[in-house]
Amino acid sequence: MNPTTLQALNRRSFLGHSAALTPVLFPFVLKGATGADAKNADTLKIGLVGCGGRGTGAAQQALSADYNTTLFAVADAFAEKAEASVKMLGDSFAKRVDVPKERQFIGLDAYQKLIDICDVVILASPPGFRPAHLAAAVEAGKHIFCEKPMAVDPAGYRVALDAIKKSQEKKLSVVAGYCWRRSASRVEAFKRLHDGQIGELASVFATYYTGPVKPMPEASARKPEWSDVEWQVRNWYNFSWLSGDGLVEQAIHSVDKLCWALKDADPISCVATGGRQLPNEGGNIFDHFHVAYEFPNNVMAHLGCRQIKGCYNENADYIRGTKGALIIGRGDKPFIDGEDRWRFRGEEKNMYQVEHDELFAAIRKGEVLNDGTWMLHSTMVGIMGRMSAYSGKKITWQEAITSDEDLAPETTLKWGDKFEPSPIARPGLIKA
Repeated sequence: MNPTTLQALNRRSFLGHSAALTPVLFPFVLKGATGADAKNADTLKIGLVGCGGRGTGAAQQALSADYNTTLFAVADAFAEKAEASVKMLGDSFAKRVDVPKERQFIGLDAYQKLIDICDVVILASPPGFRPAHLAAAVEAGKHIFCEKPMAVDPAGYRVALDAIKKSQEKKLSVVAGYCWRRSASRVEAFKRLHDGQIGELASVFATYYTGPVKPMPEASARKPEWSDVEWQVRNWYNFSWLSGDGLVEQAIHSVDKLCWALKDADPISCVATGGRQLPNEGGNIFDHFHVAYEFPNNVMAHLGCRQIKGCYNENADYIRGTKGALIIGRGDKPFIDGEDRWRFRGEEKNMYQVEHDELFAAIRKGEVLNDGTWMLHSTMVGIMGRMSAYSGKKITWQEAITSDEDLAPETTLKWGDKFEPSPIARPGLIKA
């Protein structure tokens, strides 16, 4: 690692030595699985870092993707999370979940113990931990499934970027949790877009309007023995240093599709607004954003996101060109309205499963499937929008990727330490 990476990791020494919870973001159904006991020379040992709903779902999909795999270890901050995940997976994959207590790693260094003994690592912790976890997995030479987003601030982005460059040099497979890029209907839709079926791209408007993802519990829910750090990790979504805020953690899927439409070109600049409409005692994130990105060739791309109960909900993409428009999310199939009309008629597979199918197929073939470059680009475009909204400033791409913004604690924290995160941002009063 170069000095910049080492310095950034040192500033994240708490992050780099902490296991983490996982968001319960997507419901999943464990399917019954049979097959021979996977214990031979070709068996791949899977390790799960982050044992909540999304992590457990990803492990289920990994086990379903390749029947000569075994879940060999799990890591989490909390024993009850690890135990529940192992039990749930064991109920469906009894012969292929081999995680005794001694390989249920709990505590601040849990992820590192797991990485050392597994072949394929699933990184599904809160994204504030992701850069250090990703760097450690790459350093150990492991293939990786990395949930989105991959960082929460420019300092973490640069740590993750260094790790991805190293993963490419080592010829490691890294598959991103930006699931829409594995959706058959979206893949065909964006191919048609890039082939010019709607003419020259003129504008993009993406929406991510939904209810609260994980509301901050009342202060009375906090147990007396929980430190500041434990309380924040238990409620990670509501603290920007752990989640990156709702734009970076949830609406990042829409940011990724926006970037995909623009062929992953760098934005020139962005201007954003946002704030908090509803009380969020103790947390420091916004509940709504609007970001206007300027791209080359006078293309403006807008993102609107909101997480407020009782409001209009929509998750859609309106991509307009000189000969028509590609609409995604208005109805169950993407369609093009214009001179050359089209609607997706093919088979749609479970995109969460396809991610893992492709990862394990590449590993078995000795091929490299590495999403690292574009997955970090989408992550940073989301971070850029959040930075603009927090500061109230117009931010250029170069300013964003070179910014010294670092949401992580300034000092090395231990699990029982006191830590007061920054207050909710007040645009116009903080540095971009």
